[in-house]
Amino acid sequence: MDWMIHFDWLHHLIARLLPLALAVLLLACAAALIEAGLALGERWRGLRLLELGGDADRVERLARRRIERCDLLARVPPMLGLMATIIPLGPGLAALGQGDPAKLAAAVTVAFDATVLGLIAGIAGLWIGRLRRRWYEELLERMDAAA
Repeated sequence: MDWMIHFDWLHHLIARLLPLALAVLLLACAAALIEAGLALGERWRGLRLLELGGDADRVERLARRRIERCDLLARVPPMLGLMATIIPLGPGLAALGQGDPAKLAAAVTVAFDATVLGLIAGIAGLWIGRLRRRWYEELLERMDAAA
């Protein structure tokens, strides 16, 4: 048990990551909303304008950047959601061991909220990325056929 005292600083450091992880998750959800709006604009008008421009290299570069943003959005928020799920559970379970179920209930609520935020942003990123990938592949095929 004495060896655990040496790692007490690690617990305090990790506990400080929770507000940061939750803030990033909220930002990721906002980014997912923005990406959804941008994707709608692309679908309704942007892709047509790119096709009329006729520069396939520019379209490929733009597609790569936009799809990479969505891929990042699909991968990072779920990992942060898991991190923000696990962090409060340790102190919550310790509180339960000391007879404080209310503290565990609060920790579980934060944990589930973090999970949901991570999944919302991740699902949005995956869905938008898949749509964009298909849209840009179709656009580049049309541009190649026209050339």
